Amino acid sequence: MTKTLADSIRWFRELSLADLPLVGGKNASLGEMFQQLVPLGVRIPDGFAVTAEAYREALDTADCWPELHRLLDGLDKRDVASLARAGARAREVVFAAPMPAHVEQSIRSAWRELKAQVGDDLSVAVRSSATAEDLPTASFAGQHDTYLNIQGEEMLLDAVKRCQASLFTDRAISYRIDNGFDHFKVFLSVAVMQMVRSDLASSGVMFSIDTESGHPDMVFITGAWGLGENVVQGAVDPDEFYVHKPTFRQGFRRVLRRTLGKKQIQMVYAPGRTREPVVNRPTPKADRARFCLSDADVLELADAAIKIEDHYSRQAGSRRPMDIEWAKDGPDGALYIVQARPETAVSQQSVTQIEEFVLDGKGEMKVRGRSVGSRIASGGVRLVTNGRQLAEFQPGEVLIADTTTPDWEPVMKTAAAIVTNRGGRTCHAAIVARELGIPAVVGAEHATETLTNGETVTVSCAEGAVGNVYAGEVPFHRVVTDLSGLKKPRTEIMVNLGNPELAFQTSFLPCDGVGLARMEFIVNEHIKVHPMAVLHQERITDAAERAKVEALCAGYPDGASYFIERLAEGVGTIAAAFFPRPVIVRLSDFKSNEYAALLGGRVFEPHEENPMIGFRGAARYIHPDYAEGFALECAALKRVRDEMGLTNLKLMVPFCRRIDEARRVLDAMASHGLVRGQNGLEVYVMCEIPNNVLLIDEFSELFDGFSIGSNDLTQLTLGVDRDSAIVAESFDERDPGMLKMLKLAVDGAKRNNRHSGICGQAPSDHPEIARYLVELGIDSISLTPDTVLRTMKELAEIEAGEGRASGAR
Repeated sequence: MTKTLADSIRWFRELSLADLPLVGGKNASLGEMFQQLVPLGVRIPDGFAVTAEAYREALDTADCWPELHRLLDGLDKRDVASLARAGARAREVVFAAPMPAHVEQSIRSAWRELKAQVGDDLSVAVRSSATAEDLPTASFAGQHDTYLNIQGEEMLLDAVKRCQASLFTDRAISYRIDNGFDHFKVFLSVAVMQMVRSDLASSGVMFSIDTESGHPDMVFITGAWGLGENVVQGAVDPDEFYVHKPTFRQGFRRVLRRTLGKKQIQMVYAPGRTREPVVNRPTPKADRARFCLSDADVLELADAAIKIEDHYSRQAGSRRPMDIEWAKDGPDGALYIVQARPETAVSQQSVTQIEEFVLDGKGEMKVRGRSVGSRIASGGVRLVTNGRQLAEFQPGEVLIADTTTPDWEPVMKTAAAIVTNRGGRTCHAAIVARELGIPAVVGAEHATETLTNGETVTVSCAEGAVGNVYAGEVPFHRVVTDLSGLKKPRTEIMVNLGNPELAFQTSFLPCDGVGLARMEFIVNEHIKVHPMAVLHQERITDAAERAKVEALCAGYPDGASYFIERLAEGVGTIAAAFFPRPVIVRLSDFKSNEYAALLGGRVFEPHEENPMIGFRGAARYIHPDYAEGFALECAALKRVRDEMGLTNLKLMVPFCRRIDEARRVLDAMASHGLVRGQNGLEVYVMCEIPNNVLLIDEFSELFDGFSIGSNDLTQLTLGVDRDSAIVAESFDERDPGMLKMLKLAVDGAKRNNRHSGICGQAPSDHPEIARYLVELGIDSISLTPDTVLRTMKELAEIEAGEGRASGAR
C-alpha cells in the first residue's frame, strides 16, 4: 500500500494529546498547545513531527528487530560495560537502517514549506519524542537526544536519524528497565521545530509547582543567557524567580522573589558552517551581574505556566503541575514555550505524610550550594570527571562532579547523594535526584577541588534552600508523621518562622498560620546591611566595609531600593507560602549590639551596657536616629500587602513600653501608608513587658491583638538577664509569678475582645505551659516547627478530656 505524507509527517497544528501513540509525548503536547493555547496568547514555535510510524517502518524494512532483541533481551543494566556495548551497537543498528524514500521526501517537503514561511535563514531544533514519554508518572526527561541550530535538508535528515537512534542511549535503556517499559513497545517520533534565537537572549525551565517542597501555589522559573541546554543539563547556575499564583490570579502582577545566578557560560550558534552547530562561551561579566529576564518577562512566563497548567488539569480531571521549557527570541524579544510535560517527582508525593530529616550533630562545612529535596545522606566521596570513571563508582557512594549528563543516569541511580560544581534546581542532576528521592547539592562551586576520593561526607538538604556538605558521618534521624488521623485542637496552632527558605516546606504543617515571622533573620541573612547604612553609605568609615555595601546595592537604583526589595521578598515569601492563613510579622527587634554587627552598623549604633532593655523595639522606630530606617521597613511591608496582594500579612510592634509610645508608633506607620484598619490591616503588639499586662485595657484601645513574648516577659517579671549564664537557673517561665502574669494577659485580652496568643519559647520547651494556656482559653499558641505536631496532639487530648470550660477564666 502506498504511504502518504500523513503517515510520515504531521504539523503541530494538526496534533493533539490524542495523537501520543503516533507522535510521542513531546509532539502531542506541542500540538495540543498549538491548537488550544496559542489562541490564549501562549506562543509556540511552528514545526512538524516525523511520526513513530516512520521510525517503525525503517526498522521493519531493514529487519532490525532480531538484532535488537539479541542485544537487549535479558540485559543486566547493573553491568555498566555490557550496557554501554549493547547501547552503542543498538544505536548503530537503528542509524544504519535506511530511511524509506517517501519519509525522506516528506521531510524535505516539510522543510521547504517551513522555510517558505520563515526565510532562507531558517534553522530548527530536532528533538526526540518517544511514545511512552511525558506521562504523569514518567517523564523520560533527557533520555533521548536533541540537536540544535540544524540548517539545510541534509543536516536535518542526519539529525532525524540520530534522534531515532537515541531511543537506545544507555540512559534510556536503563530508564525503561527501571520503569517497567518494554523496549520494543516504545517508538521514536521526532520534533522539528523552528529555532527561537535565544542564543541572542535567554532561555530556561519553569515549573508550575515549587520543585523542592511541592508547594502548589508557586510558579518557579529558572533561566540563563543563551540556548537552554545549559540550564537543562546543569552546566550553569541559573537565575531563579518565584511568582505566587493565587495573588497573580487576583490581579497582583508582582515577582515574589529573585535569586541572581552565576550564569557562567552561554550556548550560542557556532560561527560559520562547522560540524558543531552550537558552542559554549564564557558569559560576559556584565551579563553575569544582571538578571536574564525582566520582571515583565517573568510575569509573562508565569501567565503562560498558569494557562498551561489549567488546561492540562482540565484535560486530566485533576490538578496537573507542569514542567515547561521556554526561550526568549533575541531579535523580537518575544517569549516562546518550546516544551511542556507533566511534573513527575514532587507532585507524586503523599499529601497525608510529612517526612522530616533532622541533623543530630555538627561537622566541618566543606562546600555548600543549592539544595534539592529535603533529605540527608552520608557516604564516601567518588569524584567523577568524565564518563570513563563511572565504571569505578560503587553503590552508596556520594557522586561528586562538575556537572552530570543523562548518560550517567544508570550510575546516579545507585548513589547515596549527588554534589555538582554547577547547575540549578531545574537541571538534570536535580531532576534525577528528585525522581530517585536522594539529596543533591547543585551549584556547589569547587566541590571537585575541595572533596577527595574516599573521604566520608554528609550531604544535608534539610536546612532550607542552601544545601550543605559536611565532613564525616554526621548523625541524623528521620521522622515520618501520618496526618490522616491527626485531630486539630480548637486552640489555633501557629508556627514561629524567620527563614524564608523554610517557608514553603513548613507551610505543609497542619497549622493555622505564622504567629511570629522574625524580620531580623531576613535582615541579617538576606540584606546584611544596617538600614541607615544603605541610606548613608558615605558615612561608613571603613573602606572595605563600604565596598561590600556598594557591591550588595549594585544593580538597584539606590540603597533604599535594595533594602525595600530584599525585605519585601523575604517577608512576602513567608506570607505567600501560608496564604491565605494569617502571617504575623514582627517589626525589627534587633538590639543595638546586634544592629552594630550588620555591615555599616557600628557608625549608627550607640554603645549600651545592657542592650536587652535599651534602644530596641518601639522606642527605636520613633527616634530621629532610626526614623529613616523605620520608613524602609514600612515601605517593604506596604509593598507586600498593597502591591503583592498578600493581605494575610499582619504587623506586630515589639517591646512597646508605654501608651504614648504606642500612639506615636502607629502614627508613624500611618504616615508611611500602613494605616490600622485600612485594607483589613491588623496591628498587634507584643505583650512582653509587665506594663503591657498592667495596662492591657489601655493597650487594647490601640491594637487588634496581643502576642505574649514569654522570653522577655519572664526576664522582666523575675528580674533575670536571660543572656547571663550565672543566673540562668532563675529564668523559669513556670514560676508562679509568671503563671499569674500569663493569666492576667489572657483574661485582659478576652475582656477587651482582643486576640490573645503566645509566640515565646515557653510552650515549645514546656508542654505544661501550653496546657496551662489552653486551660486559660488563649486563642493561639505559636511554636517552633519541630514541636507543632507533638503539641497539637497533646492539646487535642487536653481539650477532649477536660474541655475548655475546665480552665481558669
